Order: sequence, then C-alpha cells, then structure tokens
Amino acid sequence: MSSEIQVTFDARSPRALSVFWRDVLGYVHPAPPGVQLPEGADPLVAWDEFLAGLGVPEAERDTRSALEDPTGRGPRLFFQQVPEEKTAKNRVHLDVRAAPGLQGDERMAALEAECARLVGLGATRVRRDEPEPPMSPGFIVMTDPEGNEFCLD
Repeated sequence: MSSEIQVTFDARSPRALSVFWRDVLGYVHPAPPGVQLPEGADPLVAWDEFLAGLGVPEAERDTRSALEDPTGRGPRLFFQQVPEEKTAKNRVHLDVRAAPGLQGDERMAALEAECARLVGLGATRVRRDEPEPPMSPGFIVMTDPEGNEFCLD
C-alpha cells in the first residue's frame, strides 16, 4: 500500500509563494472547508472572507496556503509561514518536468522557453547544465521568489 504525500514549503509569504507555484504547475487553490465556490470564483477571495468570518485578524491571514493538482495526480503543496529566512541549499527540491520525451537541442529549447516564462513569474535562473549523455539529458536550475531551488527538467 502506498501513502499520499504533501510537499511543504516554509515561506515568508505563503500566499504569494502559492500563487507563484500555482502559475508554474497549473495547480489550484482549494476552497475553504464547507464552501462551494461558484464557477469562476476566486478561491483566495473566498479564503479572505472565510477567515474574516472566523475573526482571524487581517495581519494573520497570510500564515498558510495550499495548492492541489486539479487532476488529482500530483501531491498537495502546503505553504507555512516561518519567521526565519532561508539560509542554505534545499536538501529536497522539485523537478518541474517541462520537456518530457524531448532530447538534445529540442529539449533545451523547450526548457529555455519555460525558463523565460517562469522568470516572468518571479523565478530566478541560476544555471544551465548541458546534456551529458547517457546520464544527464540537461536541465536548468532556478529559484522561486523566496530562493527555493528547483530544476526545469
């Protein structure tokens, strides 16, 4: 029997970081518990209203956020506010599969195009690792807006 996993990010601003990863992965913010969102409704607005209804002060509403894969295949992502800054390299990172099935120049061109899109969302390009067959097809190392490393693979 396998277990489900959730990937948790420590963050200064869970909401902003979750919006970044939503746009990178095509994930969605779930609705608050017991809330049915009408089609096209913004789940983040619903969360603001839900938390206000619970009496959570506005200054305390950016302490958590979550994302889910709308297809149900990928893990849930959870973002939690922490007081300290990121100080070292991640020991675990995400590989964003941006060029599945592609090889060589075609693969690297697809990775470069996705890299440009993610830089536009707030990511930072760190370096490009060229293909080294047969062990590495090539990848691009990036960081999210809070400095968490990830790879375009």
